[in-house]
Amino acid sequence: MSRSGRGLFCVAAVSLIAFAIASGTQARPSSSLPPIRIAVEAPLSGSQSSNGLDMLRGVQLAVREVNAGDGVLGRRIQIIRADDKGDQANAKRVARRVIKKKAVAVIGPYNSSVGIVNLPIYLKNRIVPVHLTSSDDTRGEGVTVQPKNSQIAPVEEAYVRSTGAKKVVMLVDETPNGAFTIGMADRLQNRLVKDGVTITRISLKELTDNVEPTYYQSKVSEALASKPDLIYVSTYYPEGAKIAEALATAGSSPKCLMGLANVDPAFSATIPLAASQRCLFSGVPAAPQLPSAKSFVRRYRKAFDKEPGVWGVFTYDSAKILFRAIEKAGATKFGRVQRKISRTRGYRGQTGRTSIDPSTGYREQLPFLNILRVNDKKVFVIANQ
Repeated sequence: MSRSGRGLFCVAAVSLIAFAIASGTQARPSSSLPPIRIAVEAPLSGSQSSNGLDMLRGVQLAVREVNAGDGVLGRRIQIIRADDKGDQANAKRVARRVIKKKAVAVIGPYNSSVGIVNLPIYLKNRIVPVHLTSSDDTRGEGVTVQPKNSQIAPVEEAYVRSTGAKKVVMLVDETPNGAFTIGMADRLQNRLVKDGVTITRISLKELTDNVEPTYYQSKVSEALASKPDLIYVSTYYPEGAKIAEALATAGSSPKCLMGLANVDPAFSATIPLAASQRCLFSGVPAAPQLPSAKSFVRRYRKAFDKEPGVWGVFTYDSAKILFRAIEKAGATKFGRVQRKISRTRGYRGQTGRTSIDPSTGYREQLPFLNILRVNDKKVFVIANQ
């Protein structure tokens, strides 16, 4: 086709879409227009894949729904899968692939250590990030609809204060992939010290799938030796599960609080129930526990014949907010979409009402953030319910 022919084709296509919008008629996404490509970056394989696949399915559900209607700007949405395995070492490679595939936006990553590396790369290459990282080191690098370190720390502090604990031992993932876990422990430690709590911190630096079980047993023994009132565990799953099992085996009595990154469906599936119930958790309950997510849960189960976890409902809302921003922008251009999504106000989604602070990219309302426990059905639920 000649250059002038292509120009006439584009004008005609745009005119048809404009006519459909003006007349109020519903036009199916046009197969003659290129799809809008969005990436889903998550740990789709590896030890955190249960959360990563839940994230992917949340976006898939949102995309199926929008493609079954008008699409976005009359165009289909196409998903690019970006598996970073939850490992910072893969961050740049995955980002380069997303850029090469010409994505206009990325939902993810999940791991803060990954996002610290590749969120600036996405922004530099004019790709809009709607991330799930919780580290405040990613402040201003896109937007998020889930909680950040600075928003989680007060909830954890309130719980520790409610126990009356005066001596706390922290077991902290301080590996290269531990940006979130280190930041979370730092924030809580600073708060507790101001409350007059004595803190002992034990570093975990050998977190691999091949580490000997005795490694965690030895770290738990070291933590218990100082006779703390409470043990705080700032790790990701599966390390937290191994620590919970070691605590249960030791028959120890101190209270235990684990950070949000251990809230993973696989946590309670891989260790005995008594061990999974040994600690409480800061975080967000699984989607079926959210009153606002009833419709999502029903549609998710029907679409995938699986039970939704924690983060799929957040990526579902992330996708819906992104599509809304593109529609409002009237284009997929980076600057326009970025401005619209960062000014999201009062969006009623499956995780509740969402408004974004444009100065930080953070969500302003967090009605779902709480202290959790594992119930007898091995499901994360709010602790006082």
